[in-house]
Amino acid sequence: MTTYVWDYLPEYEAEREDLLDAVETVFRSGRLVLGPSVAGFEEEFAAYHGSAHCTGVDNGTNAVKLGLQALGVGPGDEVITVSNTAAPTVVAIDGAGATPVFVDIRESDFLMDTDQVAAAVTPRTKALLPVHLYGQCVDMAPLRAIAERHGLAILEDCAQAHGARHHGELAGSLGDAAAFSFYPTKVLGAYGDGGAVLTSDPDIDAALRRLRYYGMEKTYYVVQTPGHNSRLDEVQAEILRRKLRRLDAYVAGRRAVAERYREGLGDLAGRGLLLPSVTEGNDHVYYVYVVRHPRRDAIIEHVKRHDIALNISYPWPVHTNSGFAHLGYERGSLPVTERLADEIFSLPMYPSLPAGLQDKVISAVREAVLSV
Repeated sequence: MTTYVWDYLPEYEAEREDLLDAVETVFRSGRLVLGPSVAGFEEEFAAYHGSAHCTGVDNGTNAVKLGLQALGVGPGDEVITVSNTAAPTVVAIDGAGATPVFVDIRESDFLMDTDQVAAAVTPRTKALLPVHLYGQCVDMAPLRAIAERHGLAILEDCAQAHGARHHGELAGSLGDAAAFSFYPTKVLGAYGDGGAVLTSDPDIDAALRRLRYYGMEKTYYVVQTPGHNSRLDEVQAEILRRKLRRLDAYVAGRRAVAERYREGLGDLAGRGLLLPSVTEGNDHVYYVYVVRHPRRDAIIEHVKRHDIALNISYPWPVHTNSGFAHLGYERGSLPVTERLADEIFSLPMYPSLPAGLQDKVISAVREAVLSV
């Protein structure tokens, strides 16, 4: 039996009764679209983060896209972000009509190199889009200073950082708005697609609610401004309400797995295996457990012999994708991003990962590192 990077079935078995009750609750409510479950989740998710407003949407990509649009980003504007991210971050910028502008990442934590952001600002820059990647937060103080100096908006991409904290503040409460994905693999994952945008600005929230509902506000028949059909589903919202109550437990479970990995693999730094580095001031939630080795591909092939499937997050930086060739980034333009793309890989990580499988992964990775 193959050990995968992520598996929802152990969680489902443990939570089955509550999850099926969530579905039954929605089906018996008489409301299948934008009903009490969406409203309840929005209120509870906002309260968890200390935010005034939450707008549920259909997926994390549209959370970023609608978040940018609600912040006034559109055609002709530039948004500064990173290329070491899931493609949806950049697809959403493009979908809003704006141009993504990339800065490199840091060797230490693989996050946005905030020292490069000021030089990337131009008269067309409208927003900064830090990606809180792999489970920990970008250094926000310099970004807030740059945003204030140039009159820029900040939209946090929190798809991989549910429950993460930065100097005590939750990811999602550090900018003007924050986009979340609830794709099933996430720290807080639905049983299908889902997303949300947090903000404490009532005008941004009002814009988001229009944008997710065709651009309509008070009546189905009157479009205020052109929008989208991007509503969070009632069933997924009710499932997320139940799982939100367990979010802190999920985070604790992930941290426990990360600690087991640290104990089992931490002595291999001298053999080239570098484990995740937690940046000062951050509380890491380990959405994925990303390690680094110069002979990454050989290790993955070796570990595969033990029926363990590892993952690479991400093997092809977005600026190297053919779909974004028009942006004009040449090979070598983001040297740290490109170098790390050849060395990083992810070990299995989810809170219900059995101890026996954790030991299996540790043993196989140790054997691989010592043999390559």
